[in-house]
Amino acid sequence: MRTIKAVIAVAGTGTRFFPLAKSINKCMLPVLDRPVLDYAVADCVAAGAQDIAIVTAPGPTGAQVRHYLSHDQDLEAFFTGRGWQHKYTPIAGLHTRARFHFVEQPRSGRYGTALPVMLAAEWIDGQDFLVVAGDDLLLRTDGGHDLADLALARATAGTGGAIAAATVPGRDAHRYGVLRTRTGTPHLLLDGFDEKPADHPGPTAHVNISRALLPGHATAYFEKLTPSSATGEYQATDAIEAFARDHDVLVHPVTGRYFDCGNPTGWLAANNAADNAADSARADGP
Repeated sequence: MRTIKAVIAVAGTGTRFFPLAKSINKCMLPVLDRPVLDYAVADCVAAGAQDIAIVTAPGPTGAQVRHYLSHDQDLEAFFTGRGWQHKYTPIAGLHTRARFHFVEQPRSGRYGTALPVMLAAEWIDGQDFLVVAGDDLLLRTDGGHDLADLALARATAGTGGAIAAATVPGRDAHRYGVLRTRTGTPHLLLDGFDEKPADHPGPTAHVNISRALLPGHATAYFEKLTPSSATGEYQATDAIEAFARDHDVLVHPVTGRYFDCGNPTGWLAANNAADNAADSARADGP
C-alpha cells in the first residue's frame, strides 16, 4: 500500500463535555476499553500512514494524548514486576505502530478545523496525507478499515483526492454538512458542501465526517484560507471545496457506522454499539 502521512486533530476544547473536558481530552474518552483516538490511529495505520501528526491543545489535556502514544518504561516495569504483563500487552506496542509527531495548537489567535493542516503543512512536506478528526468513530465489525478503503478507492478512481462520506436519510440532512456531487461523471465527485440544508431533494444524503485523503500540494489551499465571514473560523471544508474546483475529489461512502463522539449522545451510542458488537462476537465464538 502507498505510504502516506496523517494529521489527526484533537485540539478541541470539548465544550459539549464540560465540565469533564476541563481535565480529560474528549478524544481520550473510552469506547469500551480503548480511547476514541486509538480507533482513529488504527484506521490511519491500516491506510498506510507510517508518520502521524497529532495536533493537540497545549497543557494537561494535550499531555494526556502524548503520554498515551509514547512509551512509558516505568509503567511497563510496574506491571511486569507484579506479573500483570497480560494487562499491559494491549498498549505495550502503541508507540511503535507509527512515528508520532506532536504539534500544539495555540488557544489564542486563529481557530477552526483547517488549523491542524495549516500547522502541520511544513511537516507534511509535499506528501499525500490524511486529515482526520480524532473524536469521531467509524465502527466496523468485519475487521476492515474505512480509511484503507478510502485510499484504495482514490487509487482506483485516479482522482486527486478523496473524502469519506456517511450515508443518512434525506430527511436528516439538515443536521449535517452535505456533500454535493457533480452530475454526469462516472464516479461520485465532490462539487461542494451544503451546511445543514433546510431541504434535501433525495431519499439519502452523503454527509461530511471529517476524513479526507489529499495530495501534498493541497496544503496550499489551506494556507491561503481566510476566516469565514459567518463564524470567523478557518474551515477545512472551504479548503477542500477550493481544491475540488481545480482537481477531482472522490466522494467515498463508508462501510462503518459513524458516531460523533464529540458529544455525549454520540459517545454513548458508540459504546452501546461496540458493546453489542462484542456480545455478538462472543456469542459467535467457539
